[in-house]
Amino acid sequence: MEVLVAKSAGFCFGVKRAVETVYEQIQKGGKIYTYGPIIHNEQVVEDQQKKGVSVITSEEELQKLTQGTVIIRSHGVPKRIYEQIERQGLSCVDATCPFVKRIHRIVEKESARGKQILIIGNAGHPEVEGIMGWSSSKAAVVETPEEIAKIRLDLDRPVCIVSQTTFNYNKFKELVEIFTKRGYDISVVNTICNATEERQTETREIAAKVDAMIVIGGRHSSNTRKLYEICSQECARTYFLQTLDDLHLELPESVRLVGITAGASTPNKIIEEVQNYVRINF
Repeated sequence: MEVLVAKSAGFCFGVKRAVETVYEQIQKGGKIYTYGPIIHNEQVVEDQQKKGVSVITSEEELQKLTQGTVIIRSHGVPKRIYEQIERQGLSCVDATCPFVKRIHRIVEKESARGKQILIIGNAGHPEVEGIMGWSSSKAAVVETPEEIAKIRLDLDRPVCIVSQTTFNYNKFKELVEIFTKRGYDISVVNTICNATEERQTETREIAAKVDAMIVIGGRHSSNTRKLYEICSQECARTYFLQTLDDLHLELPESVRLVGITAGASTPNKIIEEVQNYVRINF
C-alpha cells in the first residue's frame, strides 16, 4: 500500500502559535483560562486541562473571575470580551491568529466609516462570532448561494465583504459574484488565509488521484470539514477521523494508493500514527 501525505497537513502558523502560547503560560505558573478551546482539537485541549488550564465557555463564566490570566483563543473573540477582561482587572494574553486579527481591524475600520459588513462564513462558528463583534453595526453572515440571494441590505450604503479565514476559496468567489450582481456598492477583501488556500488546493489534487482518502481533524473544526467536502467530491472512498482510534477501514484489494490530509488543528503525532498504521496494516 502506497501512502501519500499532504505536505500542508497539520498545524498552521496561527494554531501552532496559539498552542505554544498556552504552554508558555503554563510554565510561568498561576491560574490560566482560555476563552473557549484554544483550538478545535480535543486531544490538545485535554492535555492542557491536565496541566491546570481551564476553559471558559461563556461571558457569564468570565464575569465570575476575580484573578488569573485569560488567553484569547486562536479564533479570536468580540471586542467586548477584551473590554470585559480589562474591567475585571484580569491579565490578558492574546493568541488570536494574526490573519483573523487582520479581519478584526478591517471590520472595525470599515464599519466605522459607515459601511455595512457582510461576512462569508459559517454562522455560529467562533471565528465568525468574533469578527461580528468588531463591527459598529450588526454584520450579516452568509454561507450559501441561497442565503446570499435572499439577503437584504441598505442599497444606499456601501458594503464591505470579508471571509472567514478557513472558508472554501471557490465558494467564496461564487458568492461574491452572485452578490456583485445585486447592484450594491461593494468592496471585497479576500481574507481567506494563504495556508488555507494552499491546503485546499493540495488536498483536491491528492484526492483526485488516490483510491482512498483519509481526512484527520477535530469534529468541530471548520477547516477540516471543508477538506472533507473537497475530498468527497474527488474521491468516493473518503474517511473522516479525529484520531487513530476512529480508523476502521475495510479497503478492497484494488486500493493501491491512499491519501492523507489533516486540518490546521491536527498535531503531527496523530498524522504520523495514522500514516504508520495504514502503511503497516494494508
